[in-house]
Amino acid sequence: MAQARVKARTSRGESFFAEKFGVFAECLLTGVWIAVASLGVVTYPAAFAAGARHLHRRITHEGGGLREFVADFRVAVRRGWVVGLAGWAVAGAVRVDVQAARAGIPGGPLVGAIGVFALIGAVVALLRAAAVWTPEAGWRALLAGAGRRAVLDLAGSFLIIGGLAVVAASAWFAAPLAVPVLGAVVAAAVAVEERYRHR
Repeated sequence: MAQARVKARTSRGESFFAEKFGVFAECLLTGVWIAVASLGVVTYPAAFAAGARHLHRRITHEGGGLREFVADFRVAVRRGWVVGLAGWAVAGAVRVDVQAARAGIPGGPLVGAIGVFALIGAVVALLRAAAVWTPEAGWRALLAGAGRRAVLDLAGSFLIIGGLAVVAASAWFAAPLAVPVLGAVVAAAVAVEERYRHR
């Protein structure tokens, strides 16, 4: 597999650094696509799934582009919008927990901390599920498997959390920077899942 990639790269006349820079640029472009596809509020799981499929195609030199991204997004959003709606419900519940913690309700800080950790875990599971999404896969099975992997592969989960921290820092520094960095986070999730699969 690795030899095939080297041959494909050589046949295109790309140097090692040109290929790696191309992948990085593709991640940033994919982040923009993901952000635009997420404007439907509940469409972000489908956007992440389509972005992950696109990056997987790019990394394995299978071609792909905006047309394939849009086609994957259309398939993923058919049931993915329910996952997006559930995600917003979880985020709303965590917000209530955090407000309770700030209001000084007894036990509030503990409940708030648990809620925040649960939200982070849910985001990691979503990203891991999106990284392995295929048009034939069901979201429920994907999320269940991703939740198990998030616990069994803590190192990979912490790598994804680190990527999310970079997005948050980028948004804090300059909000537009967070948009392209989304693609890097999805690429990290794809890499983590590939690493787990080959363990």
